[in-house]
Parts: sequence; structure tokens; C-alpha cells
Amino acid sequence: MADAGVSQAVLGQWAVGDVVAAGLLDYLYLGVKLGIYPCLIFMGVGAMTDFGPLIANPKSLLLGAAAQFGIFMTFVGTRLMGFSVTQASSIGIIGGADGPTAIFVTSHLAPDLLGPIAVAAYSYMALVPVIKPPIMKLLTTRKERMIEMRPLRPVTKREKIVFPIMITIFVALLVPSAAPLVASLMLGNLVKESGVANRLSKTMSNELMNIVTIFLGFTVGSTATATTFLSIRTIEIMLMGVVAFSFGTASGLLLARLMNLFLKEKLNPLIGSAGVSAVPMAARVSQVVGQKDNPENFLLMHAMGPNVAGVIGSAIAAGVLMALFG
Repeated sequence: MADAGVSQAVLGQWAVGDVVAAGLLDYLYLGVKLGIYPCLIFMGVGAMTDFGPLIANPKSLLLGAAAQFGIFMTFVGTRLMGFSVTQASSIGIIGGADGPTAIFVTSHLAPDLLGPIAVAAYSYMALVPVIKPPIMKLLTTRKERMIEMRPLRPVTKREKIVFPIMITIFVALLVPSAAPLVASLMLGNLVKESGVANRLSKTMSNELMNIVTIFLGFTVGSTATATTFLSIRTIEIMLMGVVAFSFGTASGLLLARLMNLFLKEKLNPLIGSAGVSAVPMAARVSQVVGQKDNPENFLLMHAMGPNVAGVIGSAIAAGVLMALFG
């Protein structure tokens, strides 16, 4: 009974007499509350990610960073709408188009909004092929969309092994709040790139990730009550999610166009839209839109650079918000 009492204290509940008010969902929800599930999912994402395009073209990092502008623009907008700083931070992170990051931030800053924000984040990730193309065509000319980029240089195995270690150290020193997510991402990638732990890499990217995703969806779904969803606040969150996503897409495109003013070898600005970290869907949309204007244009690998940079960028943005308002 003493052990049960300790568990209840962790859950934020207490035993009353001989009755313990805790069930399976209470224990599974600890994975959300303590930030365990998002980190495990990031580990699986890392095991599936190839950072080669980003290493081969470091300029992609700037495009991935620019796409996080939507997070901070939405933060300002939601503050003007009357949301608290913690709620505004959680809503803004939807602009990173990264479900686990949104859940990680919201569970720490605004757990009362976890259901609506999780639904908004994953809904807009699924709607990437619908939301992004009109913005991409509006902010670029046909001539820019037809720009062909040279194949990326080969990346050595040593570079791929050193990269996750360097990024982890850099982020841990710069934004410690983002270290759990980024370190998990880079650990999964390091296991993959080492080439000596194939069984562990496959487990991270398949079985482990699938199981954790089930637990995450099950527990977050249990918070999505009717009283939470049937409110004006939820509608406002969904609308601001669109704004966040749109600003993130637009800022990546516009930075790519700005960089072209100073670069001899021009970038196709469509790859800038992939800076939102919906991997790899955002990169695929860049490829599809580019090929409609130029069937010989192959932008997928170029777009993967900003795309994976966006994963890192959204985690760092989340860490900044948690450090400021957590």
C-alpha cells in the first residue's frame, strides 16, 4: 500500500483510506506528463533520418531556422487574443509541424490544452499537401520554381557520425530545455549511422516507435473530452494552427528568395517551404510542386536538408519557450 501511495503522489492523486483512485490511463499518462513518449518518438525519428542532405548543404540550416518564424508570430497573435504566455507558447509550437514537440511543450506549459493542440498539430501535419502548395505558388514565380539545383556532394561516414554528437553538445549548452528532444533524436541517428547496431536501429524506428505512438495517441485521446472541444477556445486554437503553419511555410520561402540575391548558385525557393518539420511529407510536396513546372526538376534530396533542419529548429524553439515561460 505504501508503494501505491508513492505512485499516487507522482500521479498528482492521493489514496483515500484503502481506496486508490488510479487506473491504467493514469500510469500510461505519466509518459506524456514526464515527456517520455515524445523523446522516445524522436529517438525513432532519428533512426529513420538521414542528415546527409543537411551536412552536404549547410545553408539548409538557415532555411529550417527561418521556418520556425511561424511559431513566434503565432505566439504574438495568441497573446493578443487573450491567451496566457504558457498557452500561447503551446499553440505557437503547432507552427513547427511536429506533433511530439507540440505534445512535449504543451504537457509542461499548458496541460489543459493538450487535447486540442495535439489534434491541431497532427491534423495540419496530415494536411501538408493541401495547405502548402497555394502558399508556395503565391510567393514564388514560375521562373523560380523551375530552378534546377546541382546534385549534392557525397557525405562521408565520419561526417554523419560527428554531426549528431556536435549538435547534441551545442544544443545542450545553448538551450538545455531542448536537450532531451534533440539528444534523443541524435542518439537514434547515431545508432543508425554507426552501422554496428542494425537490430537496435530497426527496433527504434519500427517496433518501439509504433508502440509508443499507440500509447501516446491513447493517453492524449483520453484528455479530449467534449467539454474541452466544444468551446470557442478550441476553434481559436485550430485557426491559429493554420496561421502558424502558413507563416512557417512562407518564411522559409521568403528567406530562400532573399538568399538568392547574394548567391551565385541559386536555390530553388520551394525547398525553403520544407523547413517545417513534417518529415518527409514537406520535402515531397516541394518535389511535386517543382516538377509541375519543370518535369526534369528533382528537389527531394535538396528539400530534405531544410526538412530535417526544421526538426532540430522546432525542438530548439520549444526549448526557448520552455526556458522563458516554464
